[in-house]
Amino acid sequence: MKRPYIFCHMLTSLNGKIMGPYMDRPETEAASEVFYRIAFGQAPYYKHQGWLSGRVTTDDNFTFYEKPAINEAADPVPEGDYIADLADIYYVSIDPSGKLGWQSSDLVYGDTRAKVIEVLTERADNAYKDLLRRLGISYIIAGEDQLDYGLALEKLKDLFGIETLMLGGGGILNWSFIQAGMCDELSLVLAPVADGSRDTPSLFQAKEGLSANKAIGFQLEQVEEKEAGILWLRYKLQG
Repeated sequence: MKRPYIFCHMLTSLNGKIMGPYMDRPETEAASEVFYRIAFGQAPYYKHQGWLSGRVTTDDNFTFYEKPAINEAADPVPEGDYIADLADIYYVSIDPSGKLGWQSSDLVYGDTRAKVIEVLTERADNAYKDLLRRLGISYIIAGEDQLDYGLALEKLKDLFGIETLMLGGGGILNWSFIQAGMCDELSLVLAPVADGSRDTPSLFQAKEGLSANKAIGFQLEQVEEKEAGILWLRYKLQG
């Protein structure tokens, strides 16, 4: 299977949380800056052409649970994928049913400007695809009822030239990719802070029907101490 090289790049607390009260601490703010510099910024370590997240992560950070401004009476759109503007870097959103309320084809994260790509399944209806076309947002179709990760990744490489892709979950999405053997490297920025919240998501989470819960081994490649007690850890996956 042709696919991009995929690295999972995440910021967590000491106890593996990716969300929760610890996010409000100054230690996490400093770690967030380290996280950004490694994959974005002026001189990033990773030279990738896109980063990928799930629907909930996208709503939490970029679309803010806005309702999509669809036109149910829209004329039928052509079958298949839609490629709008090509770009140097893309934000790839996994949105199987077509629910995200995009307002623009451009996304700004720090000083990074990216073009949006939506990854849909056949469950996404005509009205939603019409909205994406009106906004100039590219989309690909990967699967019927369930997302076909392999097909999505092949299309991202073939249609958009994405050779290296950053995976930046949700924990469920991260674990699904790892369980499917579609992640090559883990890059972990560890903030020197923790909280004991029980209901906040962690770095990896299994979900019935989406991923198994087979244990996965990792081989340590690098440990680097950053400022303010922050650690940057790099692992290769052993399987």
